[in-house]
Amino acid sequence: MQDAMTAHDSPAFVPGLELCRRFYWEAVRPILDAHWPDLPHGAALLGGGSEVLGFDDATSTDHHWGPRVMLFLSAADRTQSADAIDAALRQELPYAFLGYSTNFSPPDPADNGVQRLQPIEQGPVNHRVTLHTAADFVAEILGFDLTRPLEPADWLTFPTQKLRTLTAGAVYHDGAGLEAVRSRFAFYPHDVWLYLLAAGWARIGQEEHLMGRAGSVGDDVGAALIAARLVRDVMRLCFLMERQYAPYPKWFGTAFSRLACAAELLPALRRTLHAHSWQEAEAGLVPAYEALARLHNSLGLTPPLPETVRSFWGRPFQVMAMHGFADALLAEIRDPAVQRIAARPPIGGIDLISDNTDLLESPAWRPALRNLYA
Repeated sequence: MQDAMTAHDSPAFVPGLELCRRFYWEAVRPILDAHWPDLPHGAALLGGGSEVLGFDDATSTDHHWGPRVMLFLSAADRTQSADAIDAALRQELPYAFLGYSTNFSPPDPADNGVQRLQPIEQGPVNHRVTLHTAADFVAEILGFDLTRPLEPADWLTFPTQKLRTLTAGAVYHDGAGLEAVRSRFAFYPHDVWLYLLAAGWARIGQEEHLMGRAGSVGDDVGAALIAARLVRDVMRLCFLMERQYAPYPKWFGTAFSRLACAAELLPALRRTLHAHSWQEAEAGLVPAYEALARLHNSLGLTPPLPETVRSFWGRPFQVMAMHGFADALLAEIRDPAVQRIAARPPIGGIDLISDNTDLLESPAWRPALRNLYA
């Protein structure tokens, strides 16, 4: 056991991706090399956790955060070596790394199994170096069998927040083909992408005229609610247009602020959300819609479409989706399997159908959800 470093004082914050990178190379890897120098493995930080997305800060350190790493082995190597690796790490890891305890509390059954840093000065380390196979990890995150081909119905039932946790993070060492697995999920196939873009525009088209109508009869609360929904739908389309998976709600706005289009769109969207009337909200949405149309045309996915708003059938409400963005995108789909799905009204993927946390978090719902696209 190496000499303990103090973990009682508050250390300088180190972003989790960097902390865990160093933890693997400086603390975990030497133990593996000493006992299993020829063991093929991958080392990464993927899955849940703000640090995986690169959004962690000092507040994040209060739960499920600290020096940790995920090791990826073949199924045979994990079966054969898991217990011995765990035992060696318990005995030989330092008690702290860069000032943070490497020992974690047991999962708290009263708090969703949360583990917290728990400094110790003797005894085995209750570490969070976890052992996985790539197949089991993907099955756990997405409910998908890696031996199967990816079908459109699979893509449409993978929540974007789960796809982001698989493709974000970092791979520190890839001796197990981990990056090849992740590359399968890097982004949607072209025609699935077209379908999702079309569904996003269709969703805007369903409500873009309703905000003003609700506000015009004095329903300020209803108008504000619709305006907020439209802001979220604009932001979702921006993620798609920039070929990025949107994270879960806590980090949705933070991730959006890092998109290339955010500098132009955020002032308009803030104006909409802070509006005191439907007219003010519309004054924010109009430049956002027009920026979105320019982004669409810049992708070259369809023939160019108008980039300025129009009135809704003569009523004083300014709309954009009525120019036919959804239909133009659907017309470009060539994959027969996606064409069959697109032959019905475009409901989009699971994220457009529901924002229920349990539905999006549990892969157990995927078999039933796939029936929506049969």
